[in-house]
Amino acid sequence: MSSALKQTPLHAVHIESRAKMVDFGGWDMPVAYGSQLEEHHAVRQDAGMFDVSHMLNIDISGADAEAFLKRLLANDVSKLSIPGKALYSCMLNPEGGVIDDLIVYFFSSDSWRAVVNAGTAEKDLAWMQQVAESEKFDVTLDARRDLAMVAVQGPNARAKLWATRPAWESATGALSPFTGAVVADDVLVARTGYTGEDGFEIVLPVDQVVALWRDLEQNGVRPCGLGARDTLRLEAGMNLYGQEMDEQVNPLISALAWTVSLKDPERRFIGRDALEAAVVDRCLVGIKLLERGMMRGHMKVQTSLGEGELTSGSMSPTMGTSIGMARVPVGVQPGDAVQVEVRGKWLPAEVVKMPFVRNGKIVA
Repeated sequence: MSSALKQTPLHAVHIESRAKMVDFGGWDMPVAYGSQLEEHHAVRQDAGMFDVSHMLNIDISGADAEAFLKRLLANDVSKLSIPGKALYSCMLNPEGGVIDDLIVYFFSSDSWRAVVNAGTAEKDLAWMQQVAESEKFDVTLDARRDLAMVAVQGPNARAKLWATRPAWESATGALSPFTGAVVADDVLVARTGYTGEDGFEIVLPVDQVVALWRDLEQNGVRPCGLGARDTLRLEAGMNLYGQEMDEQVNPLISALAWTVSLKDPERRFIGRDALEAAVVDRCLVGIKLLERGMMRGHMKVQTSLGEGELTSGSMSPTMGTSIGMARVPVGVQPGDAVQVEVRGKWLPAEVVKMPFVRNGKIVA
């Protein structure tokens, strides 16, 4: 292992648990603790937890915080008025490409939080600072590396967290999806996730995370690695930055048009001009392989309207077949027959509506 890799506050616990570690966006992260398949099924059927402390929480405060975010993000933060409410959005460059996808939380008009991806965190922060300074917004950006983050996901995730931290139940029991509550000093519990299952993402001080992790494990929450996280998010039809979208790809061709708010003509967010002028000739669809084989990103897809390309592909542990996402010509519809080039052979596949799996059930 390169000594240059960054480590989360749970790193020693992963090593002690004999997790298989990999370089993920410059972080030394667990890919699996044993059986990736069993970790995937634990989240679909019971409860699993992920160390997501490599993601960065950025606190945004000041008199211009809301105006700054309305300029910075493609989605409109003025939709948020209840403290703790969250919004998913893309942060775009002037060409309409995705710098990152993130979640933003509203606490008050002058206090917000953005949670950004690990591999893009430094780039994101530099971009935010550049926009704030060049456009003279009165905001302060605070990168909170003093905070850790754990995702507890699965049908029994909420009950098992409450069994582990009973004092948190009263503040979090009634939370609707995409809403968080501050349950103690610097402890935010939000009903969000990246698996297609119910659960919480918990942000808490670095010095409290090891105890929480160990206590959750004592209460039957299974540690899960990045391998299961990827197959879970793919089954849930959720985009991964760097695969479904990046700085060269706009949200309109990444099945993320729903995250772009064009309602207010006065809100000229960065990238809006490019999106309004964009020719949308491709779309992102789900693909299910109809024969044995394994689809992977960048494989070619042949449709009746022309060629496309897989952005992600894997075996679906829940469905027992290979699934993927593909960018294909506009007009390709669920139910269409397509072919995927797998190891030099063209295999039959079908376009399906995403998600593939939700709340433990196959829906594709």
